[in-house]
Amino acid sequence: MTKLQTGVSYSKYMSLYTVAYNYCTSSKMHGTGDQVGLGQRTGANLMGSDLYNNLIRYFSNHLKTLREQSETLQDEALLRYYAAEWDRYTTGANYINRLFTYLNRHWVKRERDEGRKGIYPVYTLALVQWKTNFFEHIQSKHQKLAGAILRLIERQRNGETIDQGLVKKVIDSFVSLGLDESDIMKVSHEVYKDHFELPFLEATEKYYRQESEAFLAENSVPDYLKKAEERLREEEDRVERYLNTITRKSLISKCEHVLIREHAERMRESFQELLDYDKDEDLQRMYALLSRIPEGLEPLRKKFEEHVKRAGLGAVQKLVGEGGAGTETAEVDPKAYVDALLEVHQKNSETVQRSFKGEAGFVAALDKACREFVNRNAATGTSTTKSPELLAKHADALLRKSNKMAEEEDLESALNKVMVLFKYIDDKDVFQQFYTTKLSKRLIHGVSASDEAEASMISKLKEACGFEYTNKLQRMFTDMSLSKDLTEQFKERLAQNNEESDINFSIMVLGTNFWPLAAPPFDFLIPADIQPLYDRFTKYYQQKHSGRKLTWLWNYSKNELRTNYLNQKYILLTSSWQMAVLVQYNNNDTLSLDELFTATNINKDILKQVLSLLVKAKILINEETDQYDLNPGFKSKKIRINLNMPIKAEQKAESTDVLKTVDEDRKYVIQATIVRIMKARKTMKNQQLIQEVITQISQRFAPKLPDIKKAIDYLLEKEYIERVEGTRDTFAYVA
Repeated sequence: MTKLQTGVSYSKYMSLYTVAYNYCTSSKMHGTGDQVGLGQRTGANLMGSDLYNNLIRYFSNHLKTLREQSETLQDEALLRYYAAEWDRYTTGANYINRLFTYLNRHWVKRERDEGRKGIYPVYTLALVQWKTNFFEHIQSKHQKLAGAILRLIERQRNGETIDQGLVKKVIDSFVSLGLDESDIMKVSHEVYKDHFELPFLEATEKYYRQESEAFLAENSVPDYLKKAEERLREEEDRVERYLNTITRKSLISKCEHVLIREHAERMRESFQELLDYDKDEDLQRMYALLSRIPEGLEPLRKKFEEHVKRAGLGAVQKLVGEGGAGTETAEVDPKAYVDALLEVHQKNSETVQRSFKGEAGFVAALDKACREFVNRNAATGTSTTKSPELLAKHADALLRKSNKMAEEEDLESALNKVMVLFKYIDDKDVFQQFYTTKLSKRLIHGVSASDEAEASMISKLKEACGFEYTNKLQRMFTDMSLSKDLTEQFKERLAQNNEESDINFSIMVLGTNFWPLAAPPFDFLIPADIQPLYDRFTKYYQQKHSGRKLTWLWNYSKNELRTNYLNQKYILLTSSWQMAVLVQYNNNDTLSLDELFTATNINKDILKQVLSLLVKAKILINEETDQYDLNPGFKSKKIRINLNMPIKAEQKAESTDVLKTVDEDRKYVIQATIVRIMKARKTMKNQQLIQEVITQISQRFAPKLPDIKKAIDYLLEKEYIERVEGTRDTFAYVA
């Protein structure tokens, strides 16, 4: 124990080992002494006992000397002395343990097998003696040893450099001194926890409470976030460097409580400011810190949701203000509207990914806020149909040839952005109806940017809402393809019959169920120039498809007329109404409103607008009231002149018709859903039925309660369902 540096030769080691062996196996008594609770035993047993007691005396005397030498030592000096002596003592104890291998293997083992407490292998005995005669003696004086470690750690927290190896050595000795009486081979942390961990955690709590309160009194919250983050990192590092790993959980938990939980409210108060000024790094820190405590993030999610909602409503309000629109009926530019909504979503989506690591709760808060301001804002007023209408109009503008998207990738990206907002639209059926109407116009007038882009958009809608949602859209493309083939076949038939027309034409036959198109509300008088072609095609189609009825949609047709009455020949691109008016001037130079009405049978309100456009384009001259003359001096820089402008009455009617169709469709959807639910459930209470209907339909649109009740009453009347006898609020399915 005291002469480790001189070492021991092999021969000396063997002679000592032999002496211990002989002593243990001797059956004579070599002396008397205290027998450790062995009763009246003789022979080799007593020899082992005698040797064991002498070892106890040896360790005890050695430790008494150490104890006396440590009396005057304090703090770091005490730790250095303790660590040096611990090293020497454990090394010496190891040597002694090997010398007394025979004692351990036979006598100690037998004593322990027989259930005797307080008998240990020699090395363990040495540790027990150290704990009893030295460690507990120092600790009994105001936790002198643990106190010295804690003061050293505090100095390190204050920025001083300390001997971490020394601290680790002393703390490791605390672990080594733990002893599990039931299994001495098992590691016990009892001594470590009682003598070091508990006072260490108390000191940590006190230190950080004082520091955090003082720091916040003089510094901003963002600065405190950095400080708290740094301190938590230091404590993690401390565990790695010299604490036992079992302390990690309780230490970090204690630090989180003092550094984060106790100041969480103060942190949350500054959250809005950080959002307003896009302080990404500070937001990341706040998120990382508050995510460490239970329910730490929930208040932030609510604040974030409100922030996004305010930003969205503000962006639309600004747009409406700029447009000088102060009423619900004010028109908003679809592109500007969609861009404003997307900008808010994009910015806050990036914040969620960057500052909040895409955490599900913040994603949900973003979605909830977006759903709120996308469906209800200054541009929509109280209408729930305005947003889907504007989004469909924007999609229509993107998919037209007139759109100036340079690359296909740009168009694809723009369509993806449309789908971002589409996800938040409540009334997806309104979007569907407007989109279908706009698509029909693009296809009829041949103004689609590309078939690939159209197919891509339909594919996106199908993925979002299912096959049924896009079924009509896909059928429209099928009709266009079939119509192309039909026109070719009809032209071939005309050629075979030598009835070829000098009019170049193409015909589209569109399925009533798939195209949202309405025939004009008056009987149009077909101009004589195209009457023969009209008659031949009608006859050809009836022969090919007997039983089918053709309804001619003159209001969607378009024509090209060539002028022959001017020196310069012009091509006029016209609607059917314009064409019908202009061909009357083949035989007349001047015509009155009534004469034109008689010749065409076009509704007078529409006819006036048609004539107004032709006068504006200077094709006709209107010098006398309701008298229209052909302009012989017409001139234009363009050879091809597009006169086919939309008529206001038709534009207004489009929105009204779409919403009317949506309302009709909704009635049937609600009725069909009720029947489907009742067929599956057989009987159901009124409230449960209403709730189930709302759940099933809400993906498509937000059904109104009165509409559901009307549908139930209608189905009761038509005997699809009936009230269960003796109850007021239970329905049964009628098979």
